[in-house]
Order: sequence, then structure tokens, then C-alpha cells
Amino acid sequence: MTGRLYGVGLGPGDPELITIKAARLIGAADVVVHHAARHGRSIARSIAASHLRDGQIEEALVYPVTTEATDDYRGVLEAFYERCAERLADHLDAGRDVVVLCEGDPFFYGSYMHLHKRLSGRYETTVVPGVTSVSGASAELGRPLVERDEVLTVLPGTLPSEELAERLARTDSAAVLKLGRTFGGVRDALERAGRLDEAWYVERATSDRQRALPLGDVDPASVPYMSVAVVPSRVHEETRRSLPKPEAGGEGEVVIVGLGPAGREWLTPEAQDALAGADDLVGYVTYLDRVPANPRQRRHASDNRVESERAEFALALAEKGRRVAVVSSGDPGVFAMAAAVLEIAAEERWKHVPVRVLPGLTAANAVASRIGAPLGHDYCVLSLSDRLKPWDVIEARLDAAAAADLVIAIYNPASRSRVEQVARARDVLLRHRSPDTPVVIGRDVGGDGESVRVVRLGDLDASAGVDMRCLLLVGSSRTRVAERGDGRTTVFTPRRYPTA
Repeated sequence: MTGRLYGVGLGPGDPELITIKAARLIGAADVVVHHAARHGRSIARSIAASHLRDGQIEEALVYPVTTEATDDYRGVLEAFYERCAERLADHLDAGRDVVVLCEGDPFFYGSYMHLHKRLSGRYETTVVPGVTSVSGASAELGRPLVERDEVLTVLPGTLPSEELAERLARTDSAAVLKLGRTFGGVRDALERAGRLDEAWYVERATSDRQRALPLGDVDPASVPYMSVAVVPSRVHEETRRSLPKPEAGGEGEVVIVGLGPAGREWLTPEAQDALAGADDLVGYVTYLDRVPANPRQRRHASDNRVESERAEFALALAEKGRRVAVVSSGDPGVFAMAAAVLEIAAEERWKHVPVRVLPGLTAANAVASRIGAPLGHDYCVLSLSDRLKPWDVIEARLDAAAAADLVIAIYNPASRSRVEQVARARDVLLRHRSPDTPVVIGRDVGGDGESVRVVRLGDLDASAGVDMRCLLLVGSSRTRVAERGDGRTTVFTPRRYPTA
């Protein structure tokens, strides 16, 4: 008895957009197949990774060419698909069920269809639809594709620019795929069709690397293949503008949102919901840039040194009926915006404005998780920044925490203008701690430049790459460093404390 072939759509990038049926089939398959470029990495496999299990056979179908010029591009690909189909046929003939992973939808510009046409006549076949990149981009933009009797046209960016312009001029709404090297021609076509001002650009829709902005603002050199141009519904925009304006003084509020230490995967569902429901986003520009742009929202970026002004601005917006999300890295209640907003909100002028605080994963917890459990016993949290408190207060608190034998999480250890305080803090700690005490230095945890290392307290120095993007975890007398069997270093503080 032969196996069954499944073409399984995974959606455009967010693993949570995989359907229940797709997840079940992936987990049950004997053979899991994914396409990959010549570097060997597969976006489809990364989306489905959490549903794979030990013991499954994996087949990587590595393209011999991608989009670069070749004498016989189509011929090379057709021969490639023939070879791939026969590889899968061997598994099917042996009675193994085969799942082919497909980004988006298998029958929407998907690679699976080339295998389907070669194998569906010989074997039982099931195709599981997936969310397309077009649907994902529309949803992330918050702009419908079509309304009423409008016509949506889907176009490949590989069409000649003149033909693209003609089709774009005739249709109501459009989506243009296969960008990358074709982006310049697509932009020219939109401009000639008089549609450039309506067009939006989304790359890697729904993933944690998503970027969305007006297409006219995009640098052509920055455009990857996994991107889409969208000309959304004109009718929807026209009718939206004609709706009666909400009365001033409606049910506005300020929600202070913790973004966690890095990307979308560190964001709680509650925080995601608050960001999605906001009319206005307010925050320090660096943190605000971590929230994907949404054209229906207003963004108000500011410098990191104007917390009180930012708080008052957010409260004033909410007083006018706006739903305002004030964003903060990590947890907003830990050296962040919650205290600043609540301090201003406590004034008589703003007491009537609703304010909520939504927690986020702290940088201390994130760094600790990467190295083990250094915060496994009592610990305290300190900042070395003397911008809002004098150094003698910092030194006294460091001395007290060290004397109490607490693990210490140190925020804001150094900056470009403040480099001497790491060494000064080290010297205070050495009054009570052994020079061999482990210090975990975590930098940009969760980001592209993540690094986590362990040094001796006696060797701690700001010149060793310690800056504002770092967090230090200084162990107590009980904190231990251990080497795992795989060579990894772990740091933990036992929960038991020796009795007197």
C-alpha cells in the first residue's frame, strides 16, 4: 500500500497561523519535506519547527538556482522538480506518508504545485490551504483588500513594467508578489499607473522580522524576495473617511506596555492585544521602532530624557478619547515608564484619566534564563545610572546588597560618557565578595547581537565590552558555575541556604 502525499500550507510566517489540520499532519508524517535555497536554510521548516518530532525523515529540496540569470533557468528548474518528485515517489512507494511544507498557500505561487502535478496522478493527495502572504500583509496593515463589488488583481513582479502599469491602472485593488530584484520596476509601474500614493509595502508579513511602510518610502536595495506590495480597497478608505467623527472626551485611556527585552516572541499576548488596539503609540524612539508600523495608528517618538513630558503628552491624548499605548522595554515598572506616567497621573490635573500597566519580561530574567538560574535565591535589582540619583546612594546600596549576600542584577552599568562606574562598583562588591564570584554579562539578549558570558568579579571592567545594552548578574557566595556534558556553562544559585 502506497503512502499519501500532503501539500501543507503554513501561512506567511507567524507559526501561530498554522492551521490545526496542518499541525496534526506535520506531527504525524513519516517524511517531512521542505524547500531551501543553496545556503540550506528553510523558512518553511523554521515556521513548522515546533511541530516536528524525533524520528521523522526529513528531505531538503535545495534549489540548484534561485532568481539569478542563467542560460536555461526554466529547464534547470524543471529537471530539478523531476528529480525531487522521484525522491518523494520512493518514500510513497514504500508506504510512507509525505508532508511537503509550503509557506503561505500551496497553490498560490507555491513550489509544492510543481511536485503535485507530477505525483497527484500516481498517489492519493491532500492539499491543506494556508494563509497567503497577501492576506497576512493586509491584516498587518489593518487595510482591507476589497469591499462591495471591487476587483482584486494579484500580479507577479516579474511582469514587464509596462504591462504591470496597465493592469494596475485598470484594477480596483492589487497585490504584487515576487519583489526583491523586481522592486524598481514595480515601483515605476505603480507611479505610471497613478497608484504609488495608495501602495503599501510589507516584508516578511506576520513574522518577528516584519516591516511595513508606504511603498514610496522604501529603499529598493533593502527589499527581500519575501515581500509584497499592496494597493488596498479604495471603497473602504472612502467610506471610512465619511463616517461620523467620534466625539471628543470619549473613553480614552493610557496603557503602559512592557515589550520584553527583544522581539515579538518575548511579547505577552496581553501586550500584543494592547498594542493592536491602540490609536496612538508613545515612547522612546528606540523602543517604538520595535513595534511594527501600522498605518491606522499615530506614532509619537521622543528622546529618552523626556519621560515626564512623554507621560503628560500621553495623558493629554487619552483625555481627548484616544487609546494610548506607552511602550517600554522589558517590564515598564523596572527602571522604566510606569513610574514616570503614574507620577504625573497622580497630579490633580490627570486623576480622571484611566491608566493601566501591563507587565513584560525583564532584562534580568531574560539574561538569567540564557545562562541557567543565577536568580534562584534572594536577589536585588540596582541601576548604576547616576542621572536620577547620586553616586553615594548607589554605592551605599551596592555595599548593603553585597553585605547581605544577595545576588545583584545591575542595570545601566555603563554608557559612552559613564565608563568608570563599573570598576567602582566592582571595588565596592569586593569588600564582601570573593574575586572568584561569577558575574554574568548579558548583552542584547533576544536580539541579533546577543551574547552571554561569565567572568570573575575580580576581572570585571567596563573596557571588556560593557555598555548600556548590557545587564550584569553578580552572584552571591552560594552561586555556582557548572559545565554541562555538552560543554555549555551554566550558572545557578541554590534555593537552600546553609543554616547558622
